[in-house]
Amino acid sequence: MPAISRDEVAHLARLSRLALTEEELDRYAGQLDSILSHVQVIAEVAADVPATASPNPTTNVTRPDTVVPGLAPEQALSGAPAVEEQRFMVPQILGEGE
Repeated sequence: MPAISRDEVAHLARLSRLALTEEELDRYAGQLDSILSHVQVIAEVAADVPATASPNPTTNVTRPDTVVPGLAPEQALSGAPAVEEQRFMVPQILGEGE
């Protein structure tokens, strides 16, 4: 039994506002039937494969959190070209009102 009939193709053509000839309806019915048959075969083959985003197993690689001392403000700012009030000083890129 075909997966799609000629009448169903004609109905789809009407819904899509396509003016198809009788020959086109016959040809497209055969082509769509072939496509749907192939899709069904593929669906049967792939049915037992679990869905996955990646073929390789993924795990989070984490390390334990350990508290370490950070830089003092003087150490962090020691390589800055300009400093103002213990902050990096950069040129202004926007106007005053923006």
